[in-house]
Amino acid sequence: MNDFASVLRGLDWSVPVQLLLSVLPALICITLHECAHGMTAYMLGDDTAKRAGRLSLNPIKHIDVLGLVMLVVFRFGWAKPVPVNMNNFRNPKQGMALTAAAGPLANLVISIIALFIYGLLFIPLGRYEWGWYLLETVYVTAYLSLTLALFNIIPIPPLDGSKVLYSAVSERSYRRLMYYERYGMIALLILVVVMNRLPFDPLSAAADWVFDRIFIAAELGYDLVRLFV
Repeated sequence: MNDFASVLRGLDWSVPVQLLLSVLPALICITLHECAHGMTAYMLGDDTAKRAGRLSLNPIKHIDVLGLVMLVVFRFGWAKPVPVNMNNFRNPKQGMALTAAAGPLANLVISIIALFIYGLLFIPLGRYEWGWYLLETVYVTAYLSLTLALFNIIPIPPLDGSKVLYSAVSERSYRRLMYYERYGMIALLILVVVMNRLPFDPLSAAADWVFDRIFIAAELGYDLVRLFV
């Protein structure tokens, strides 16, 4: 038993810890993103996601393995789409647009809240080595949530931006465009690979720009704690 404990102490835990710090925030971001879609659809009259068990905080129900890997590695990814029956909406196109927009909007709100929590916890947790791991998890959650929001507003099917954009076209054109959604995944993979090879990544630059602006939430949390320290 002592020998086994010695082996454990001698292992390099940095790699699994860093992997956990990347995967856990990604799971949080995609789970809340998809729940936002499902809840919005439900409130607008479509219970398809509820009947499919997608109004759940269980990440396993929302994971798309490839999309999760992309989010962890490239910081841009996706989850398994929530099933939505637009015919259940009083106004199908408008309901679809609102349901689609709910995901990115939820991620933006999550990013702001996570930054505020990061600011609140910075002083009390910064004193401990384990505290820095928790702070990094919250920080990565904020950044990943923002990148997920920005990536999903790209108007390429099946991303949310395409459904919002399509709501502005005619009914006939809308259904025709939705038909080609099945080919969108190929376009997404090409887009991610191309962006990763470009000397300048426009999506990362956009994410950094927005992140710098909403970082004021972390500063507010930090200043609030300073009042009582």
